[in-house]
Amino acid sequence: MTSPRVISIQVGLPKRYESGSTSSRNEWYSAFDKQPVNGKRYVHFDHIDGDGQADRKNHGGPDKAVLCYAADHYRKWTRELHIDLPYGGFGENLTIEGMDETNVCVGDVLAIGGAKFQVSQMRGPCWKISARWGIPDLLDRVRASGRTGWYLRVLEKGYVESGQPVQVLERRHPDWTIERINDVCEGRLTDGNAIRDLLTVNELSAAAQNVVALRLRRMLDQA
Repeated sequence: MTSPRVISIQVGLPKRYESGSTSSRNEWYSAFDKQPVNGKRYVHFDHIDGDGQADRKNHGGPDKAVLCYAADHYRKWTRELHIDLPYGGFGENLTIEGMDETNVCVGDVLAIGGAKFQVSQMRGPCWKISARWGIPDLLDRVRASGRTGWYLRVLEKGYVESGQPVQVLERRHPDWTIERINDVCEGRLTDGNAIRDLLTVNELSAAAQNVVALRLRRMLDQA
């Protein structure tokens, strides 16, 4: 198995887009378009230098300071979509080799370069994924495949650089991979006791806990 490492770092600032067939809006404003950067980048508690968010209600902040995406997913998307999407194509800051939703757990403490992170939640994909690439069903494909990405909170500030290893320093909740949390959020996992257990995981961000609690309430209402 490949040792985890960062293979690309991307940042971007908000800009305006003209609407296409994938959006009902005349125009939209987003920092989804992340571009690769060279050299070291300093990681603050709520962002990486040079990065920003247009929608601060749903993006950014301490619990969603850094978005990660698995490098291997790009090879899968190339086969399925027959186009080559660049690293950063899913709006991520860190493209990571050797990690994905099946082997990343909420609460994991990670070291990259001079910074320390903690996995805080799954990434809840939105319509901008489809709008950015003009592929109407891309959002549905991302949700169904579970190739969503995951967020990190920053425990210790510091510099990071492409090529650096990702070290897992602590694994506090091995049962709660990002894949399994996605299964809860998408209704693929309907075990009420398991979902209640997830709600006791303190490292799961408050926003993600709200999503999980809503899923549990809806499931119980339908029972």
